[in-house]
Amino acid sequence: MKASKVAYKPVGLALGAVSGAVAGAVFKQAWKVLGHDDDAPDATDRDRSWPEVLTAATLQGAIFAGVKAAVDRGGAATLHRLTGAWPD
Repeated sequence: MKASKVAYKPVGLALGAVSGAVAGAVFKQAWKVLGHDDDAPDATDRDRSWPEVLTAATLQGAIFAGVKAAVDRGGAATLHRLTGAWPD
């Protein structure tokens, strides 16, 4: 394994933590914009409907996956630009 790929591991972990925080904030704002309560429902919240719970979970998953992919791809592209190596 090349040194640049080893060096990317901690950077990737840090980027993952940051992307989780960003995705959480984006989801919270998106949920508010959609006209729902400030807090998304939990799956076990008896006062929320099936469609509301499933919509929240689907939206949250899509946002988290999209933000993670964007951050991972950006980190890999930056490493490639700086070192010429693409992380695996």
